[in-house]
Amino acid sequence: MLLITAGAAQAQTSQDVVRLPVEQVTVTTEKGDITFATEMATDDKTRSRGLMFRRSMGEREAMLFHWPTPRVVSMWMRNTYLSLDMLFVTADGIVVHIEANTVPQSLDVLSAGREVSAVMELVAGTAAKLGIRPGSRLKHRFFRP
Repeated sequence: MLLITAGAAQAQTSQDVVRLPVEQVTVTTEKGDITFATEMATDDKTRSRGLMFRRSMGEREAMLFHWPTPRVVSMWMRNTYLSLDMLFVTADGIVVHIEANTVPQSLDVLSAGREVSAVMELVAGTAAKLGIRPGSRLKHRFFRP
């Protein structure tokens, strides 16, 4: 009986995973350009859902939360099982802050403490591994040079 219950709970969690439209986002670093297949969270519903309930994500996959008007953004890890690197990005595509190796399911508030237009989430450790740091630039139609 326990196995059936556990299986049902796991099935429910996998049904809760929502996949969003994917676009290419390129990050320019001192080491060169890195392109990510990026799910786009661009409205209140998709931004509030984010990567909740995901159990895996590839190193070259990401999610981009975008707001058309810059604002001070606060993120948390509620129902997020993956540790992430969060890149806080200005309207011109500049990474101004990185929250690296976030704690899964934490309710701690994560913020750049300044206005941004986007947050890009990567698998934890990816930013350091690929040389992404404050000053790196995202290239995508959302960011004006």
